[in-house]
Amino acid sequence: MSAVEGATMTKKAMSRGEKSFARTIKAIVGLGNPGARYARTRHNVGFGVVDALGKHKPWHAFEFCTWCRFSDDLVLVKPLTYMNKSGLGAAEAVRCFQVGPADVLVVVDDVHLNLGRLRFRRTGSHGGHNGLRSVERALGSADFPRLRIGIGHPAEVDGMIDYVLGAFPFEDGDVIVDAVGHAAKGALCWATEGIERAMNRYNAG
Repeated sequence: MSAVEGATMTKKAMSRGEKSFARTIKAIVGLGNPGARYARTRHNVGFGVVDALGKHKPWHAFEFCTWCRFSDDLVLVKPLTYMNKSGLGAAEAVRCFQVGPADVLVVVDDVHLNLGRLRFRRTGSHGGHNGLRSVERALGSADFPRLRIGIGHPAEVDGMIDYVLGAFPFEDGDVIVDAVGHAAKGALCWATEGIERAMNRYNAG
């Protein structure tokens, strides 16, 4: 399905007053790099969250993103581009489903948070994260909520690229699996109860 076809389908459904488009649509956008090579890397925990939520859902593709409908008023989105072009997929989904910036939750990894720690924010800066930078540029705004998942920090700053593109070591496995599961629940809390409740419930310390 092309983005144009998706947008046309959405508009037609809205004009008919169908239940599936009667409510405000929200989107959870997980960031990561596509392909098996990156599937288990630290940089892909955002993908891990939406994959967990959409595990038993049929997925569809636009030009720059894949998506699935979690419920009548919630879609899950994964950009098909590499991380530094994530905004293309996020913006495409926003246009097609007519989602406002405050109703887009972007899920990303964060090297500034301890391993497994979660941090919801109503808005903020990209903090040097290339995926968030791309989304901000594509949406023309930084006024969207985000959920950061801590992946820890490399011992040497010069090794940052290798670190984020590296796989989690065996000893971190249980922590990150729990964090992704917790983040998935937190993302649903945001979708159903709002950002304040999500921050109060899932932000640690």
